[in-house]
Amino acid sequence: MSIERASKEKLPLPDAPSGDSTPESRLAGEKNLQWPTVTALICTLNEAPNLSLVLPQIPSQVDEVLLVDGHSTDGTVELAKELRPDIRVLYQEGRGKGVALRYGVEEATGEIIVTLDADGETDPEDMPRFIEPLLEGYDFVKGSRFATGWKKKPPHRLLGNFVIANTCNLLYGTRFTDLCSGYNAFWKSILDRAYLWAEDGWNYEPLMIARVLRAGLKVLEVPQTYRGRAGEESKLGSWNQGLKSIRVLFRERFGSPARPTVKDG
Repeated sequence: MSIERASKEKLPLPDAPSGDSTPESRLAGEKNLQWPTVTALICTLNEAPNLSLVLPQIPSQVDEVLLVDGHSTDGTVELAKELRPDIRVLYQEGRGKGVALRYGVEEATGEIIVTLDADGETDPEDMPRFIEPLLEGYDFVKGSRFATGWKKKPPHRLLGNFVIANTCNLLYGTRFTDLCSGYNAFWKSILDRAYLWAEDGWNYEPLMIARVLRAGLKVLEVPQTYRGRAGEESKLGSWNQGLKSIRVLFRERFGSPARPTVKDG
């Protein structure tokens, strides 16, 4: 997909201090920059206490805010509609974030999809630094919570993320610092070149990144603002998820390239 497909002015950024060479500063003076259509995708399950840290901060210039809910019982959907009246809500079939993520990506209308966590761990104000590399030719931009230092994570999760990231680096020749961040941005059109989904519904970041790397797509890691998860501990079991991630990385590296399953009828 070419940059020329962009269609309108998007996400103007505040002026940065002179001499700052970050993506934010390079974009700050480009008030007429033409952006593609963008979907901000959020998957939720009983995240009402944290939504106020996420939805109001999503830039109003985003074309679509898409929430895929796993049938929350704490008023998540009702609060989301109050905080963001233009939000589009879908209810997933089945269970698990991986199932919700696939549903949201397939239903998103934006040319670019940006995935955000509902727990406050991903800062929506970072979105421009994820989108800019896509406009410059990258296919997939992934966030890193640890590119500027390891912090605000329990020791066992820090160790797990370190092992997973370095397993990927060893197998795929990358130099990533984080493979499990929920902050990612990519052209929706990559679905035509890389089949991102597992038949068992385990559609998490290590699988997606392995698939795009195996397909030869251009992937970039960028640092994200990281303040830690708000509220309770993650709903994902750390050890099971970590072991599954490592197994998936080996399987995707040495197994046959994934292809969509064609259903009869």
